[in-house]
Formats: sequence, C-alpha cells, structure tokens
Amino acid sequence: MATILVVDDELGIRALLSEILSDEGHTIELAENAQRARAVRERMRPDLVLLDIWMPDVDGVTLLKEWGSSGQLTMPVIMMSGHGTIDTAVEATKYGAIAFLEKPITLQKLLRAVEQALVKTAPRPAPVVGLPSYSRSEMLLPPSHQPVSLNSGVSTPQPSLPAQGLASEQLFELDRPLREARDAFEKSYFEFHLAKENGSMTRVAEKTGLERTHLYRKLKQLGVDLSRNKRSNGI
Repeated sequence: MATILVVDDELGIRALLSEILSDEGHTIELAENAQRARAVRERMRPDLVLLDIWMPDVDGVTLLKEWGSSGQLTMPVIMMSGHGTIDTAVEATKYGAIAFLEKPITLQKLLRAVEQALVKTAPRPAPVVGLPSYSRSEMLLPPSHQPVSLNSGVSTPQPSLPAQGLASEQLFELDRPLREARDAFEKSYFEFHLAKENGSMTRVAEKTGLERTHLYRKLKQLGVDLSRNKRSNGI
C-alpha cells in the first residue's frame, strides 16, 4: 500500500478522504495548507499527493510549480477543486499534475484516480530467474490441477483436495483491471465469512479485523447481498 498526502483547507474533506483511503490500506498524512504540506514533503517522500487548488495561503497550482522548480515533484499529484475550470485543469497538468478531480468527488472516481496514479508510478518488478513459467490458462486452474516442476524436470500433479475443501475455492479472471479483480476477490471473501458466521456482522468484523461500521460500508460498496445471510434475530 502507499503513503498518501492529502492537502486541503477543509477539515471535513481531509477527514473523509483520510477515512476512505485508510480503509483501502493506505497510510495517510494530512496538511491543511501549503506551509504544512511543505513540512510533510521535507520530512518524507509520499507516494502520492491529493492537492486542493484553492487554499488560503498559497494555492495548489503555485505549490505544484514550486515543487517542480525545486526538483521536489518526485511523486504523482492529483489536483482537486470545487471551483475549477478546464483552463485550471490544463494549467495544473502543464506543471506536473497527472489528474484533476472535481468536487464533490465520488468514491468511484477517487479510488480509480488513486489506483491509476499509483500503478503508473509503481516500479516494474525485476524478472525472477530460474522459476517455471505458466500459461495464463494454467494460472487460472485450481491448485489441485497445477503442475509442480521438480528438479528432474518431470511435472506431477498435486494430490486432489477433499471435496469439502473445494467449496470455498474460487477462480478469478486475471485479465481485468486491478480494482475489478480485487473487488471480485473481496466480495467472495466476505460472502464466505458471512455464510460461515450465519450472517453475524459482529463475528465477521472480528474475523476480518474491520470495525463494524467500516465492514458494513465495504459490503454495500461491493454489492454483497446482506439479506441472504440475515438471521432471524437480525445482523
């Protein structure tokens, strides 16, 4: 996960973005103005900055220019504004911003912009030498059908799992955007635990390590059918 600096003079916006992005597993740093943002940038190198344009001391575009001219624009920056224009967005892009989000920012647009920004700047992993390569069709097979390469060069199948163990196995389409693949996995993960705990939100929250309110919001976001797992005494 990433370290994200959120720069906005509105306390409510900072708190909301911090909560959403923390739920996604990111580490969040907050700044209410350009002065504070400079201090955070000096202390650390965030992986991404969400920067408001209209702030009382120094506006976001000016701060963006400052970082660019001083060689400190080493991280992607997404600009935010509730009063922005196309000209403002173009100007911000010219000085190094990679995206522009118009307030009010929807959850879907925020997460997509953050994910795309981090994917674009993520270093490519070095190739691993000496490991067998598998075709895409082999990668989608359940573990019981995966070949195991031995030193002798002979491929042998793993022992089949018991039938009851396969009930929770899921096959996920890998040729899709990361966000969609992760949502599909998380939905199956939560549906499995809901069924296992007979729909008890309290026990599922304990098992998954999420606060109950965060868990409920995550399930709604993923489109999990909660009514199917409701018990007679409620969730």
